Amino acid sequence: MAKTEPLRCNLTQLRKATRRVSQLYDALLAPSGLRGTQRALLAYLARSGSPTMGELAAALVLDRTALNHNLKPLQRDGLVTVAVDGNDRRSRLVRLTKRGEARLAESQVAWREAQDRFETAFGSKQAADLRQTLELVASLDFGEHPTAPAS
Repeated sequence: MAKTEPLRCNLTQLRKATRRVSQLYDALLAPSGLRGTQRALLAYLARSGSPTMGELAAALVLDRTALNHNLKPLQRDGLVTVAVDGNDRRSRLVRLTKRGEARLAESQVAWREAQDRFETAFGSKQAADLRQTLELVASLDFGEHPTAPAS
C-alpha cells in the first residue's frame, strides 16, 4: 500500500487545523462553562430563532446523532429547550432559553479574545479569506458516497 503524503491529505490538514483552533477557543471559553461547539450552537440559535432539529443539523453540517450529543449538555444546563413543533408533531424545535441568552452574552468577551488572538496570529485579511473559503467548502456537494470496490 502506498503511503499518502500528510501534506496532500485534505482531511488530515483540515482536522489538524480544526483541533488547533478549537483548543484556542475552548481554553478561552472555559471560564464560561462552554466549549466552542456549544457556543456556536447558542449563537446560531440566537440568530435564527427556533429552527427544527433538521434545519439546525443542516445549517451546522451535523448529523442528527451528533446534534443530539451536542444539545444534551445544553438542555441539562437549561440553556436550550427541545419541544414538539405545534405545527408538525414529527418535528422538534430547538430554542435558546433566557439562561442560554445570558450564558451566550457572558461568553462574548472570551469569544472576542479568541477571535482577536486568531486574527493577530493569522492576519485579519487571511482570516476573512479563510472564513469565505471554508464557507464554500462547507457548501460543496461532493457527490454520492463512494461504494466499496468489488472484490
